[in-house]
Amino acid sequence: MGLGVRWTLHGDGRTPAPGAVVKPDERLSWPRTAGLGAQHVVAMFGASFVAPVLMGLDPNLAIMMSGVATMLFLLATRGRVPSYLGCSLSFVGVAAVIRAQGGGSAAVTGAILVVGAALLLSGLAVRRFGARIIHTAMPPVVTGAVVMLIGFNLAPVTAGTYWPADQWTALLTMLVTGAAVVCLRGFWSRVAIFLGLLFGYAVSWLFDRVFGRIHSIDGSGKLTDHWRLDLSKVSSADWIGLPSLHAPSFEWSAVLVALPVVIALIAENAGHVKAVGEMIGDPLDDQLGTAIAADGAATVLSTAVGGPATTTYSENIGVMAATRVYSTAAYWAAACFALLFGLCPKFGAVVAAVPGGVLGGITVILYGMIGLLGAQIWVHNKVDLRNPLNLVPVAAGVVIGVGGVNLKISENFELSGIALGTIVVLVGYHALRALAPAHLKPQPPLLDEGTSGYDDQRPE
Repeated sequence: MGLGVRWTLHGDGRTPAPGAVVKPDERLSWPRTAGLGAQHVVAMFGASFVAPVLMGLDPNLAIMMSGVATMLFLLATRGRVPSYLGCSLSFVGVAAVIRAQGGGSAAVTGAILVVGAALLLSGLAVRRFGARIIHTAMPPVVTGAVVMLIGFNLAPVTAGTYWPADQWTALLTMLVTGAAVVCLRGFWSRVAIFLGLLFGYAVSWLFDRVFGRIHSIDGSGKLTDHWRLDLSKVSSADWIGLPSLHAPSFEWSAVLVALPVVIALIAENAGHVKAVGEMIGDPLDDQLGTAIAADGAATVLSTAVGGPATTTYSENIGVMAATRVYSTAAYWAAACFALLFGLCPKFGAVVAAVPGGVLGGITVILYGMIGLLGAQIWVHNKVDLRNPLNLVPVAAGVVIGVGGVNLKISENFELSGIALGTIVVLVGYHALRALAPAHLKPQPPLLDEGTSGYDDQRPE
């Protein structure tokens, strides 16, 4: 298939035949392919623009770089792995910690760039030594714990920043978003976050008209009287223009906070490749290392210009499952649409105006889902938490990570939160395993028996 940019027409180019699927190297007619691409953009849209807003980064640049990242991924995998690389939510907690330590956007993107480089090297290692190296270094009990503490570490951000901005809008948005996730079917359930955001926008506008200004914390954290929905910057924004770029900066304290996330990213990519391979009937185990490396390279490219990290999106797996169209041509179309959105500053101004209360309602569910997906990894891999070898490092690491425990090494250096919790889980598990009696050391499962549940069910 060369670089994966040539496709044969499937059937009559209209719809797949009964029981048939459109394979990655096939396509429907170009108008239908473009329509599917637009559908993929809508599917990734909610989580993809929430991520940069929560991290304090430019949403226009984030959406544009997601299109560039997707193109890079498709070229690297030579069109064999249909996937959209949206903006990763795994770094939201990292960004919050770095900013709380006094770091700015450059420090955030610099730390994430280092993680992207580590992910790239991990992918190359998997290509060289095989997938078993992942489970040897990071068994499911470890990856599940790290994902859990990444999600639950975000709880104070919601409780202290977003929810107090407008508690009633937050409550209503939470209820509607939760109902959409559970009650809607098919494509609409995949865009539940986006629908929740639209509802929150509408409620904020209505409350401004009915109740006037609200006395609460604003976007800068100050207690003031302000409008819930402030669209003043939208009218002055241009329709066409380049997003704002910035170079990353590198601070050791920020890098150490961010590095543990590489474990979650490896789990995400492994699950995605396995899930897609099962759906298209083409085992993609030989592409796992390439996919991980491509995601790492895309993250390095995005953060080098000031954008967020990228990752494979399960929402788009849902679109493929519903349409039975796995054509990478549709993802090229989606990437082109994302580039166009990124070049519209007015769109970015609308995104940046998302009220704090709306984010409060969304993140209550979103952060909790990220954390509980760690437990889902344990369930899918049948991790026995009655075994003290599993229980002890996980119990200590999760409490340290979620509680924000600090370990001061010197006057200018300390470990805390996600970084310290991950070290305790990872080092603690392997150290205890070396000392534990034989009956406590079951063999870890093979990769293709393990992590696919994570990517199938995560919210981003």
